[in-house]
Amino acid sequence: MAKGDQLHKEHLEAVNLFGKSISKRAGFRCEWCEGSDGLRLWEYRPDQEPEEQNLALLCAGCRTLYSSKSCDTHQLRALRNALWSDVPAVAEGAAIVLARCKEPWAREAIEESFIDEGLKAKLL
Repeated sequence: MAKGDQLHKEHLEAVNLFGKSISKRAGFRCEWCEGSDGLRLWEYRPDQEPEEQNLALLCAGCRTLYSSKSCDTHQLRALRNALWSDVPAVAEGAAIVLARCKEPWAREAIEESFIDEGLKAKLL
């Protein structure tokens, strides 16, 4: 096995060690929209060592929202409550997705949130 493959495998194993605690934290629901379909751990900062603050339990739909550039405002409205989380992967990750939507309500929700001011300025 190549060194890069081994490092990737070790990284995934480290992420998976947080599975139970994050699932419990999330109440076994998506931490962005509270859905329950296709729940999996998602890394907010995959370039850093895995830790609970940089991981979120997301449903398949929210993981798709993060990776796509589309803006379905109906689907995005469900993410507003996630902005109030004290977990960066939850609040800041949702803010990044909401910032793609140019609707005034999304911008206002980000402005009112408690996310990092530097990220807020960058997004708005």
